[in-house]
Amino acid sequence: MLKAIAVIAVLFVVGIVGVLVFALTKPDTFRVERSLAVKAPANAIYPQVADFHRWTAWSPYENRDPAMKQTFGGTAQGKGATYAWDGNNNVGAGHMEILEASAASKLRIKLDFERPFEGHNTAEFTFVPQGDATLVTWAMSGPAPFLSKVMQVFINMDNMIGKDFEAGLASLKKLTEK
Repeated sequence: MLKAIAVIAVLFVVGIVGVLVFALTKPDTFRVERSLAVKAPANAIYPQVADFHRWTAWSPYENRDPAMKQTFGGTAQGKGATYAWDGNNNVGAGHMEILEASAASKLRIKLDFERPFEGHNTAEFTFVPQGDATLVTWAMSGPAPFLSKVMQVFINMDNMIGKDFEAGLASLKKLTEK
């Protein structure tokens, strides 16, 4: 009996060490990106993203907590606009600031999460005309600290975040193709 417990304990420790070693092989940065063609000009889509007040109409994160507290600051839209949120476990807490705003072509956003996990990332939206449509790309990138690497052993972050980006882009498409 004692031998069996010792074998189980050794296997458990070896398993944990294996997961930690495997986590070390994960990249030091991550990037999640999704694109969708929207049959609307870039100047019709861009304002929906460049104004944080308008995100409630299309962002998949906005309706996950009806009681979420939102704070807007800085400029009304574009470079310098800020947005902070504090909600339940489905949305957590954090803040964003638009760092770069090239009208109807690109937005770069500093994205800081406070909870449930601390994270400091960059979100980017690009708008590329393609005939009668615009290819809208939503991307997020940032460092992958060790805890993030351990999580990546068990969770496919690209699929998890990518589904949200796909839903948001589909809502943005529906909103702007009216």
